[in-house]
Amino acid sequence: MRIYRESYNMYGQGFRPFVTWILLAANILYFIWLEIGGSTNNSYYMIAHGTMVPALVVETGEYYRLFTSFFMHFGFRHLFNNMLLLWYLGMRLEKYLGHWRFAVVYLLTGLGANAVSLVYYLLTNPFVNCAGASGAVFGIVGAMLWILLRHRGRLADLTSRQLILMILFTLYNGFSSSGVNNSAHLAGLALGFLLGILFYRGGTKIVGKKPVYRSGSW
Repeated sequence: MRIYRESYNMYGQGFRPFVTWILLAANILYFIWLEIGGSTNNSYYMIAHGTMVPALVVETGEYYRLFTSFFMHFGFRHLFNNMLLLWYLGMRLEKYLGHWRFAVVYLLTGLGANAVSLVYYLLTNPFVNCAGASGAVFGIVGAMLWILLRHRGRLADLTSRQLILMILFTLYNGFSSSGVNNSAHLAGLALGFLLGILFYRGGTKIVGKKPVYRSGSW
């Protein structure tokens, strides 16, 4: 609620991040549906319902897995961590990019991160079982980082320093743990940063002592 009020005050009118809400709902509802039918911690069950296994994508032509897998999660904790970041940063990025540019960033970085993972794991472990929205979430992080840099490192109560520390902590945790798709994280971050450069048309100007923000829409 605090973020919603902030966006209301910033623009002088209500802002409804409906794309973020749709994405949250899609991830959560698919997770619930999978849990009703089986267990999201069961690898074989998850493969049957759309996770990304490089060998299956290439050898049997199941390219839909590049899309379905980033709406799937292994257990509640995996879902919760990704949805928390999608909620916190997604509404902000949607506010600054506009609804449809934000949707494009999420979908393209999710697909792009999976494509990079596909190539990487074909060379290293073609039967690995991949799922999760973290590639797309890192895409949001990358685009948000570019916007913060454009605004001299701060927007409302979020700073580039905070975001960079979060990125470094998450990447360190990924590289020091097993079972984490670090290639998707790095690819999503890089693609999101590039799409932020491409899509963001906003800027700042100072009126009195308070910055007034302009945001592009699409």
